[in-house]
Amino acid sequence: MLRLLCTTILCVIHVFTLISNAKGQEFTELEMAHYREKIKSMFYHAYNSYLDHAYPYDELRPLTCDGQDTWGSVSLTLIDALDTLLILGNHTEFQRVATLLQDTVDFDIDVNASVFETNIRVVGGLLSAHLLSKRAGMEVEPGWPCSGPLLRMAEDAARKLLPAFQTPTGMPYGTVNLLRGVNPTETPVTCTAGVGTFILEFSALSRLTGDPVFEDVARKALRSLWKTRSEIGLVGNHIDVLSKKWVAQDAGIGAGVDSYFEYLVKGSIMLQDEELLSMFLEYDKAIKNYTKFDDWYLWVQMHKGTVSMPVFQSLEAFWPGLQSLIGELDSALRTFHNYYTVWRQFGGLPEFYSIPQGYTVDKREGYPLRPELIESAMYLYKATGDHTFLQLGRDAVESIEKITRVPCGYASVKDIRDHKLDNRMESFFLAETIKYLYLLFDPDNFLHNSGLDFELGTGPSEDCVLGAGGYIFNTEAHPLDPAALHCCSRKQEERRELQDILLNLSEPLASPQDTQSQETDSETEPPVMDPSESIALKPGSRRKAPLLSCPMQPFSARLAVMGQVFTDGT
Repeated sequence: MLRLLCTTILCVIHVFTLISNAKGQEFTELEMAHYREKIKSMFYHAYNSYLDHAYPYDELRPLTCDGQDTWGSVSLTLIDALDTLLILGNHTEFQRVATLLQDTVDFDIDVNASVFETNIRVVGGLLSAHLLSKRAGMEVEPGWPCSGPLLRMAEDAARKLLPAFQTPTGMPYGTVNLLRGVNPTETPVTCTAGVGTFILEFSALSRLTGDPVFEDVARKALRSLWKTRSEIGLVGNHIDVLSKKWVAQDAGIGAGVDSYFEYLVKGSIMLQDEELLSMFLEYDKAIKNYTKFDDWYLWVQMHKGTVSMPVFQSLEAFWPGLQSLIGELDSALRTFHNYYTVWRQFGGLPEFYSIPQGYTVDKREGYPLRPELIESAMYLYKATGDHTFLQLGRDAVESIEKITRVPCGYASVKDIRDHKLDNRMESFFLAETIKYLYLLFDPDNFLHNSGLDFELGTGPSEDCVLGAGGYIFNTEAHPLDPAALHCCSRKQEERRELQDILLNLSEPLASPQDTQSQETDSETEPPVMDPSESIALKPGSRRKAPLLSCPMQPFSARLAVMGQVFTDGT
């Protein structure tokens, strides 16, 4: 096996050289515009096919031109595609769909839903649409972005997920009934990503609405998961959320684990949270020590570090983009080029690819139109300006068009070897794959804003700067504006400051003797006021420390120094 692995690596190095030498193939602005229009055409072919044949079902079945419910019977593709409409410049349709969703979607339904998928697709999609609604020309209510109908929908959906977190460990069940809560017979076994992929959406909800419960449960789950890592610093693939016992002990960066690591990095940036970053950096050391082999990442036994699966999974292709966010650009480029060779071999990424054999893995030959390699290309093009990444975008557009386009949309590929198709178009095709492709060829899109363009909040937050850049994409490619979280957190902080003023006003004037006594005891504990005497606090209440906030600094500027995520004073 080692000989086969080395031979494969030598071939990859050869192809890497060929690809690197292709840097001279520059794309003109005319070519960039051509691909933008082509990607728009792809979007509308898929989107209109969904509206014509599948709405109000969750997903389109493109081979039979009908629809099916998959993740909760909530018109999922429409929610997932909403912010993509705005990114493509279609304000009118964004407004129509946002209003339609408010009128038709109800989360009080007797449906078993994936906690993970509902969070990233539904909660994430509604949060993003809420934060982009003013840019889309919608009339926003006083107090936006700290209030609004789409935000209330996101909060309603997230509350349906909270019963899943009521476990002894704080780690959530994988499935919850939206009407009845967790089924008593529900399995306690959940994948790692299903535990650790909530901090972006749930902390955004808490800071926008002022209700800390969402961020609290997400943090508790993260900290509980952190404590279960092995003696060599790795986590497995599936865990029992009641006992904290690892059921599947394969450690890697792919399926079942991927977005956990992604959210530690993105959460640390969006929230300016050093705890999350330090967690990831510790994991990163163990990943490099035990799973990395010549810029490939293998699967290993979490306790011993011995190789269990020498495969590359298509879901791992997000990793180079994530590496670019923490300044590890050289490693990101080498790993990306490894993955790009696989794409060029098949015209897409198979779900599993055997690194020693240089070919697909049996029963894992499908390509469901995943976005991860395109996502990494977008990040790396932003970081380097290298047109090699545009070539991947061009390859993806032409491959998807040639292989997967059918009269009623785009079909997943059942077998990447012979390009047989499957009767499914997942909602992430419109939410992620199309979006990242378009952003790759549209460097002037508002989401790439460097801080020169911005808008002001309304109502009590009218002096808040919003939309100035630094958008954080959740794992379903829904962009979140950290400035809005700061804006609403600041409003809550102002309320606390007013509360403190009222507290001080309610305190009796100190006598000279009291003052002298306070000076004498200043190095001991401060005097505690009886809350019942306060005109601002209810009995038993305590003053809360101010929430962390996200600075008004563009995302690109924060990461301009290699590896330096945090700014001074945070």
